[in-house]
Amino acid sequence: MLCNTSVSQCFPSDRILDFFFCCGAQATSRRWPKLLRGGDQATLRRVPSGFQATSRRGPSYFAAGSKRRASTGSVNPVCVCRYYPALRTLEQLEQTCLPRAGQYRFCSIMSDNIPRLRTLIRDTAMSQLKDFLESIRKHSDKIGETAMKQAQVQRSLDSAVSLQQRAAVGRRLRKEAGLGAGTDIDGQGSSPMSEQDSGVLDVEDEEDEDEVPGAQELVDFSPVYRCLHIYTVLGSREQFENYYRNQRRKQARLVLQPHSNMHETLEGYRRYFNQIVGFFVVEDHILHTTQGLVNRAYVEELWELALSKTIAALRTHSSYCTDPDLVLDLKNLIVLLADTLQGYGFPVSQLFDMMFEMREQYGEILLKKWNLAFRQVLDQDNFSPIPVATEEEYRQFTSQFPFQDPELDKLPFPKKLPFSEFVPQVYSQLKEFVYACLKYYEDLHLSSTEIDDVIRKSTNLLLTRTLSNCLQYAMKKKNVGLAELVQVIINTTQLEASCVYLEEFISNITNVPPDTANATKLYGTSTFKDARHAAEEEIYTNLNAKIDQFLQLADYDWTAAQGGGDPSDYLSDLIAFLCSTFSVFTHLPGKVAQTACMSACKHLSTSLLQLLLETDVRQVSMGALQQFNTDVKECERFARAGPVPGFQGDTLLLAFSDLRQLLDLFTQWDWSSYLADYGRPTCKYLRVNPHTALTLLEKMKDTSRKNNMFAQFRKNERDKQKLIDTVVKQLRNLISAHQT
Repeated sequence: MLCNTSVSQCFPSDRILDFFFCCGAQATSRRWPKLLRGGDQATLRRVPSGFQATSRRGPSYFAAGSKRRASTGSVNPVCVCRYYPALRTLEQLEQTCLPRAGQYRFCSIMSDNIPRLRTLIRDTAMSQLKDFLESIRKHSDKIGETAMKQAQVQRSLDSAVSLQQRAAVGRRLRKEAGLGAGTDIDGQGSSPMSEQDSGVLDVEDEEDEDEVPGAQELVDFSPVYRCLHIYTVLGSREQFENYYRNQRRKQARLVLQPHSNMHETLEGYRRYFNQIVGFFVVEDHILHTTQGLVNRAYVEELWELALSKTIAALRTHSSYCTDPDLVLDLKNLIVLLADTLQGYGFPVSQLFDMMFEMREQYGEILLKKWNLAFRQVLDQDNFSPIPVATEEEYRQFTSQFPFQDPELDKLPFPKKLPFSEFVPQVYSQLKEFVYACLKYYEDLHLSSTEIDDVIRKSTNLLLTRTLSNCLQYAMKKKNVGLAELVQVIINTTQLEASCVYLEEFISNITNVPPDTANATKLYGTSTFKDARHAAEEEIYTNLNAKIDQFLQLADYDWTAAQGGGDPSDYLSDLIAFLCSTFSVFTHLPGKVAQTACMSACKHLSTSLLQLLLETDVRQVSMGALQQFNTDVKECERFARAGPVPGFQGDTLLLAFSDLRQLLDLFTQWDWSSYLADYGRPTCKYLRVNPHTALTLLEKMKDTSRKNNMFAQFRKNERDKQKLIDTVVKQLRNLISAHQT
């Protein structure tokens, strides 16, 4: 039994039109004219031809806007924005209109198609959401790049803003930024879909060169809102939330996977950071513009995952870096990443902790770089005082290095600075190192005291390890002679004096007074002292080695009947070498020159004695002993002349006192005094060791007849032999008694 109520009364014209827009079955559309009555036919005739075509196309109505625009060149706003009203129309038809219309056949057909239409609307919205997710994944780097540009502009506008203020500014920017199409949560009043309906808008051509667009102005979120509401109306909101979150988790893992060659260039790190920022800008916007699609716990979970993955990737890839400039640029990029994400409310303290860990790697890279710089300076240095011909040249060097010498200022030009070019160049390198350290600690939110402390510690490492090793390397080179070592001592003395100015330099750039409590002190003084002591030891060693080379030229005739009146040639050359060498020591500190001179004289005295006592010399005649005595007297004359100023009296002669007393004992044959006074403080031959005397006496005892050293005493030869035997016996008894 059909209801007498008119169809037009049960179905208002606008609802019929909505149903036409929703219905896609051609069979149904063919039956509409037969089922309608009077006024309803007129209503149908009023439908524009384009709308009728749309109803005939059915499912193609729900195609993505980008595909529709590609074919028609324009987008019908009604077709893209009325999914939600269509669902409401289906609901009204199902619950109100169809029951009132009665048992018409077309009502049954409409009722059967309603579930299918709902599924079609839901699937179409989900298809657009998938397109949105794919587009967002592809364009995350563009979104992140824009957000980081905004943060960089904000930092340049107010670099003194605190961390809390920056977070507040970031939140305000997010609220004030235009959110593009589809920000209305119920989907009504949305702007038409663009070419990239499911993701990023193309604003490149519209972008003002002087104005950075908001990061979220690039994104059309309407597919998310539309799909969320459709699933909500259909009672499947939880299913949609789970699907969205799972898909975004998968995308997060893809975003957080760095490229294998990311460490090679800064651009690799930049793309990686842009993708991360873009991902979380989208999630932050979804969090604040939807009610429950994502919650704070979900976003925090993703952020914790991102932090751990990002920090692990940075630790791995940054360890391959050997360029300090790249590490510095990376640090600045991480700071920008942290400031950007902090502006969106994400905690970034772990990123700053990680950058503070990276300072050790940066410091090691700097030390390696400065090690090469110091070695290059040392290799190019001529280890000679710097000649200055004009006042301008003099001021140029003194501006590079804090040098003051009133006595030198009084001298006319040309004149020489006491140090070589190594000194001002090393001082300049030290200041450059301090600047390089300071650049890394900028924007790490450290106090001035903390920055001052870490810079001083890094500088101490540079001094005690790098520069010290370079100086050792320079002193150990084979071609370094005594003159170069002397210049090294002069240079290190000047650098040691400049440490006070280096401390003031660090205090000036960090704004921390040098007398601050618990302030780290520079170890420059001890470093240069150690280097100077090492150079002094090298001078002593090299000087002794030169003396040994001259002694190897000694050619004594140990069986000579009579000694010559002149010193040996080798010894004359040796004395001349020592005189010229010690003349170079005039610029050395007094104690260094005196110690070097005393050390050389002692070594010469000891070496001469060893030469006399060595086992290869089996016999020594009195004539050979007299020649040897002449050479020792020449050494004493050299010592008495004072080759180095500062010795009091005959202090330098004490170096030859052991040798002098031994030779006097034999040449004067004063054994009675030696044996009688041995062991007494007043003994004339107090420095003569009985072992040494016995060894030399036995060499004189075994004299051959041809070169009889007692030939001039032939009448008393037997008595002399007995006397020598007696002295030998007494010396052995003396030695035995003292050993007991």
